[in-house]
Amino acid sequence: MNAVVIMAGGRGERLWPVSTPQRPKQFLRLFDERTMLQTTADRVAGWIAWKDMYVITAAEHVHLVRNQLSSLPPDNVVGEPVGRGTALCIGVAALLVRRSDRHAVMIVLPADHVIRDQRRFQALLKRGAEIAASGSHLITLGITPDHPATGYGYIHAGEPWQGHRDVFTVQAFTEKPSYERAREFIATGDYYWNSGMFIWRVDTILAEIERHLPQLYAGLMELDPHLNGPGAADALVRVYADQPPQSIDRGVMEKSDHALVIPAAAIGWSDVGDWAAWAQLLPADKDGNVVQASHVGIDTHGAIILSQRDRPIATIGVDDIVIVDSAAGLLVMRKDRAQDVKKLFSSHKPQA
Repeated sequence: MNAVVIMAGGRGERLWPVSTPQRPKQFLRLFDERTMLQTTADRVAGWIAWKDMYVITAAEHVHLVRNQLSSLPPDNVVGEPVGRGTALCIGVAALLVRRSDRHAVMIVLPADHVIRDQRRFQALLKRGAEIAASGSHLITLGITPDHPATGYGYIHAGEPWQGHRDVFTVQAFTEKPSYERAREFIATGDYYWNSGMFIWRVDTILAEIERHLPQLYAGLMELDPHLNGPGAADALVRVYADQPPQSIDRGVMEKSDHALVIPAAAIGWSDVGDWAAWAQLLPADKDGNVVQASHVGIDTHGAIILSQRDRPIATIGVDDIVIVDSAAGLLVMRKDRAQDVKKLFSSHKPQA
């Protein structure tokens, strides 16, 4: 059995003011008529049955998931009382999946990524699922880097796994490097961006959590009897309160001897991590401007302009500027400061 777990707990802070705490980016229609969550489910629908698809989200967003994925069984959605990182999120999902099959292959996907080549992507997932089913492997998809990004983690690929040229052992994981180090990584041709997408057997990941994160594992065992039961909400609050934040990358993947990476080249991947990344996925006009608004500009180049309000935006003599106007607020910044939007939530905390 193959199952898909969609992690939909992100806050999407870098896409404020369109993405808000009440409706983060995974629940928005940023590119077409389908939300990012719906598009993520669409990529595996037809291969994975709805009964074998699970979503972990914030407690306050459970209703959004159920509204947007109406074919999903209600018990396949879990609302986290508070964010504690991907390790606990994945552990909870593993408990749910193993109720159907203790040896099921579990495919973990973030809810807020763009992947243009669905056919190739699904082929990679199937390849990973075949490998995961055969043993105790922790598989991640690695994105071939096209520039020295400093906002992603990097995977250092080692030797081809068992002689296969499409799967590699993992030598090391490196968190967000400096620009110069990222350039060195890319020059070697042996590094990939960490996509945050994983494939493993459910018994394998639970065994690895037990080995490397014993406190988290103990919490999962306390929670297990109550999931989907009348005491689930109280049990979730109690267990989550006792767990420190922990990512699956640092908590398990970096420590495991069983990690493999499958290069995911040419799938048209983006995590839409800020407004600059959003604009790269849309066509620009002759002046390099990406505009989704009523806009009048003079000597305006390389701008990103988006409005959800019924009023015009005018620009004169500006380059590489971002203007985003919504009911939640107005954002104006230089394009090269796109990653800094998240800082607003740790300092000024704009009302959304």
